[in-house]
Amino acid sequence: MKIAVYGKGGIGKSTTSCNISIALARRGKRVLQIGCDPKHDSTFTLTGFLIPTIIDTLQSKDYHYEDVWPEDVVYKGYGGVDCVEAGGPPAGAGCGGYVVGETVKLLKELNAFYEYDIILFDVLGDVVCGGFAAPLNYADYCIIITDNGFDALFAANRIAASVREKAHTHPLRLAGLVGNRTAKRDLIDKYVEACPMPVLEVLPLIEDIRVSRVKGKTLFEMAEYQSNLNYVCDFYLNIADQLLSQPEGIVPREVPDRELFSLLSDFYLNPDHGQRNKKTQNEQDVLLDSTMI
Repeated sequence: MKIAVYGKGGIGKSTTSCNISIALARRGKRVLQIGCDPKHDSTFTLTGFLIPTIIDTLQSKDYHYEDVWPEDVVYKGYGGVDCVEAGGPPAGAGCGGYVVGETVKLLKELNAFYEYDIILFDVLGDVVCGGFAAPLNYADYCIIITDNGFDALFAANRIAASVREKAHTHPLRLAGLVGNRTAKRDLIDKYVEACPMPVLEVLPLIEDIRVSRVKGKTLFEMAEYQSNLNYVCDFYLNIADQLLSQPEGIVPREVPDRELFSLLSDFYLNPDHGQRNKKTQNEQDVLLDSTMI
C-alpha cells in the first residue's frame, strides 16, 4: 500500500506522518517513509537527525546509480520504520516532481521499493502543481491533514481537486481527512457537509504534539516515559487500522473556490447563523403543529 500525505504548510503533516508510520509498524507492517520536501526534515522525529537526501547522494556519485547502496540512502528510524529523504532541487531551479521520480527510480534500482508493506510519502505543503503532485502517481490513497481553520480547509479543497484529477488516470482514492491539533471540528464538519469525504480522526489540541517535533521524538517514543500520552497514540493506531482495512476511499468532488470562500467566511462572519436557522425551523415546526391541531 502506498499513501501520500498532503496538507497546508505548517499544519503538522510530518509529525502526523511519522506517528502514522509507527502505528502501522506497531501493527506488524514493514514501513518506509519518504520525505518529499527540500527541507528534508520529514523523518526528523523518527531518526533524531537530518538524514542525507537521495539527490545529495546521487550528486556525490555523479548520478551513477550502480555506485549507490541501500545503506547510503535508507536509514532506520524509531519503531523499525525505514526512512528516506528525497531532498529537492536548488532554490528557484529544477522541479520537485523530478526529484520524487529520481527517488522512486533509485529505490527500484536497489530493489527496495517493493520490500515494504507500506510506503508513505510525506509531501511538501499544499503545493499541487505537476511537480509536487507526482507522489499521487504512485499512491493508492491520499490523506489530507487539516485543522479547523479557513486556510487549511481551503488548501484541503485544492488537494481534493488534485486527487480527483489524478484519479482519472491512476487507481488513486482519497482515504479521508485527519484533523490535527484542534479543539473543535465545527468548520471541518461544515466543509465535509459541502464536500462529502471521510474524517479518519481529529487529534486533540495538546502541546505535546507540537513539542514532539521540537524534541525530535514521536508521540510513541515520548509515551515510553510519559504514560499520559498513551491515549494520544491510540488516535494514530485508529488511523492505521482504518488504512489497513483497505477502505474503498472516494474520488472527491471539490467545492468551487468562490462557493467555498463564501461558505467558510460566512461561518466566521455569522457564527450564530446555523443556530438561527435551527431556531427558525423549530418555530416553523411548532406553528405547523398548532395549525394541524
